[in-house]
Amino acid sequence: MKILVTGGAGYIGSHMVKLLTETGSEVTVLDDLSTGHAEAVRGAQFVKGDIADVASTKSLLQKNRIEGVVHFAASSLVGESMADPLKYYRRNVGGTVALVQAMRDAGVARIVFSSTAAVYGDPVRTPIDEAHPKQPVNPYGASKLAMERMLSDCSTAYGIGAVVLRYFNAAGADPSGELGERHDPETHLIPLVLQAASGRRASISVFGMDWPTRDGTCVRDYIHVNDLCDAHLRAISSPGVPIAVSVPRFPDSWYSRNPRSRSMPRYSSPSPPQRASP
Repeated sequence: MKILVTGGAGYIGSHMVKLLTETGSEVTVLDDLSTGHAEAVRGAQFVKGDIADVASTKSLLQKNRIEGVVHFAASSLVGESMADPLKYYRRNVGGTVALVQAMRDAGVARIVFSSTAAVYGDPVRTPIDEAHPKQPVNPYGASKLAMERMLSDCSTAYGIGAVVLRYFNAAGADPSGELGERHDPETHLIPLVLQAASGRRASISVFGMDWPTRDGTCVRDYIHVNDLCDAHLRAISSPGVPIAVSVPRFPDSWYSRNPRSRSMPRYSSPSPPQRASP
């Protein structure tokens, strides 16, 4: 299958590209490198560009005879979205509108959209399923929900098969050691813990010590990046699946944010330094 991966030079996207190429797909990556790294693209054609450019994207889809799109390209920092919401609506929603327009005009009728569980907002019940109320509490989550709704409408109007995958925190790296997390700035907990443990960071911040949990810190939900990519692969390979799917998490994927907690995997000893933050 000939697949376009938007944002394929990023953390999750580059792992997706590796899996697709290893399973026989012919892959093209479209990424503006605002946060990605060209050298992370392995075994695929790399095109530097912006999904917001409808004409260029349409031309690329037609030239490479793309059959399906896996869409990761987006801005994804919650704090930044609250400080600059227009950036998130412009890049996330506006970019996806342009991408789907290019797909429609080029006759590409299949897309898998990498969404987020941030569309749910504060949970009213657990576990969270697809029917859970969707009340995002920040512009990042709101922009992703708007993208979902737009895809649903376009699926009905234009016959584009759309699969939406919602998930919490991706973590880990490909066992080959060829790929991993490389954000600037780094905001993900596990890389921060490893940086502190290896002396590359003075400490990590633990935000709040009075949550109603076993050790007082908030609990986060994680899914391994390769498992997440496998879900995207199954989605792009299987027509006729629901418009929105919450990627399941498992009991042992719940971890305290306290790096000294026994619920956090032991990657180092002694435990990395930490400091409480408001």
